Amino acid sequence: MKPQNLIVIMADEHRRDYLGASGHPLVQTPNIDALAARGTRFTAAYTPSPLCVPARSSFATGKPIRDVGAWCNACAYTGEQESWHHRLREAGHHVHSIGKLHYRGAEGDDNGFSESEVPMNIVDGLGDVLGLIRNRNIERGAANKMADMAGPGESVYTTYDRDISGRAQVWLRETAPQITDQPWVLFVSLVAPHFPLTAPPEFFYLYDQNQIEMPKQYGDDERPQHPYLDDYQSVFAYDRFFKDGADVKRAIAAYMGLCTFVDHQVGEILKSLDASGLGEETRIVYTSDHGDNLGARGLWGKSTLYEESVGIPLIVCGPDIEAGAVRDQPRSLIDVSRFILDATGGDSSGFGEVDLFSDAEVPVVSEYHGTGSRSGAFMLRSGRWKYVHYALYDAQLFDLEADPEELNDLADDPAYANTVKQCLSILLSRLDPKAVHLEALADQRRRIDALGGEGAILAREDYGFSPPPGVRARVGQ
Repeated sequence: MKPQNLIVIMADEHRRDYLGASGHPLVQTPNIDALAARGTRFTAAYTPSPLCVPARSSFATGKPIRDVGAWCNACAYTGEQESWHHRLREAGHHVHSIGKLHYRGAEGDDNGFSESEVPMNIVDGLGDVLGLIRNRNIERGAANKMADMAGPGESVYTTYDRDISGRAQVWLRETAPQITDQPWVLFVSLVAPHFPLTAPPEFFYLYDQNQIEMPKQYGDDERPQHPYLDDYQSVFAYDRFFKDGADVKRAIAAYMGLCTFVDHQVGEILKSLDASGLGEETRIVYTSDHGDNLGARGLWGKSTLYEESVGIPLIVCGPDIEAGAVRDQPRSLIDVSRFILDATGGDSSGFGEVDLFSDAEVPVVSEYHGTGSRSGAFMLRSGRWKYVHYALYDAQLFDLEADPEELNDLADDPAYANTVKQCLSILLSRLDPKAVHLEALADQRRRIDALGGEGAILAREDYGFSPPPGVRARVGQ
């Protein structure tokens, strides 16, 4: 590709299937759908980890979380390892970020950007330290906020996102046209549709809750039984606070409203790009750091390796990108890091595993070592098969071609014993699950000890979600 400007728009917790372009029957995302019509949509894109801090550390470095030690939301990117932003900046490119980073954010950290506006980083440079304790299940505070805050209104996140969008529009109209020596990169990182599920009224009321179906396998007698899910639900007791189906549908309507809210911000940013006169020489990437279970199987939030949580939207459009195309090859967010470098004329060696637009069928791995997991969890997507390996528990196997909703776990079916062995063999060719699990626990234990032990961590205040710049961390905020 000819090196050209690039805008990367990253949402937070946006499910792959909650787009009109993905075939969702209700969600209205006309601006993102227009990007898909102008470019290429990837149907099997995955996060390297279904948790904010690890996913973003991996995206920055183009490497799996196990290679950068980004195990959980208390193990953030420090700027010490080379990122795609470092590499482009050192090659003379202007690399500008606006919005959420979720890096350590300590004074003196060089994250590799030419400039960063209103960056949202982890709390106090420490992050979610309670998530370091994984040898027992500790119920998290503020779980009631998922249900209680679901509905119409403004949250600190939607206010923050409006500011991010506005700053991006100003930058595109006033600064971008002045940068002519090298292609620039603008990284716009929004927080919606991440909970709290509080959607601005003009977007919340677009959705008739009577048309919303209950999540799949939501009933108590329908939910799959697995010790990893038991661990997660005992720590994140979100579903306990949904009183009835009306509560659930209200939350889903709010999530849909937040998806449309994000889409509106995308539309405003793209209007400013066109007004700048740079639309014909700028490529655009739309993606997310991970998805959201949104009530499926009684689960809320991320942190599982089901498609709702680990799958991400990925759309690329602009010069040299095939329009109206759909690609089904599995790809990872770390491969997007490689694309960013390729698209702007940078050196992509050491970033990602495969060219996004290659026809190569390369297995994708995602892993989780964060809050709510006693066991390290590892997903392998290879062709039609989705294999989930646990360091301490029995594995799962899904045939995504025949069972895209992951309703039937085939791991214990003798007819699929060879498939399980083959998937395990592929996974073992890439990593040692037990060794990685133990490495994560050892690193997290060192961090616990450095903070004064488990007692000192338990004495700290818990909070529901990271606060944006200028907002104090407190329970539910």
